[in-house]
Amino acid sequence: MSETRYKSFEEFWPFYVKEHSKKSTRVLHFIGTTAAMACVAGGLLTKRRWLLAVAPFAGYGPAWISHFFIENNRPATFKYPLWSLRADFVMWSKMAMGKMDAEVARVLADEARAKEDPAVESSPPEGQVRTDGASRSVN
Repeated sequence: MSETRYKSFEEFWPFYVKEHSKKSTRVLHFIGTTAAMACVAGGLLTKRRWLLAVAPFAGYGPAWISHFFIENNRPATFKYPLWSLRADFVMWSKMAMGKMDAEVARVLADEARAKEDPAVESSPPEGQVRTDGASRSVN
């Protein structure tokens, strides 16, 4: 994992995306996050507390397996637990909308451009600057 200490979620997001560059990793995260949300919803609606206790395992199990065996990296959760959780929901949302593959391509292209010319700043997605699901036009 990078030694860089991120000061904002916006700085953290490209790192998170690069750590999830393989589609199979993202799919396992999507499955795990969906399962965790289902456990929480089921636990709250049916008052079965054991489902609430299972939720973290349902979510983190597939995600961590994907990091250790597919990406061959260490989950960002260990160093950035809250931003990692937030990013997981942003990624889940983008995957549900069919936009995550384009986001990965954008972040990787920005990184490649930055390596070629370190003075070049990364570009926001088309007309967007926020990664939290809300949009804001760039003028």
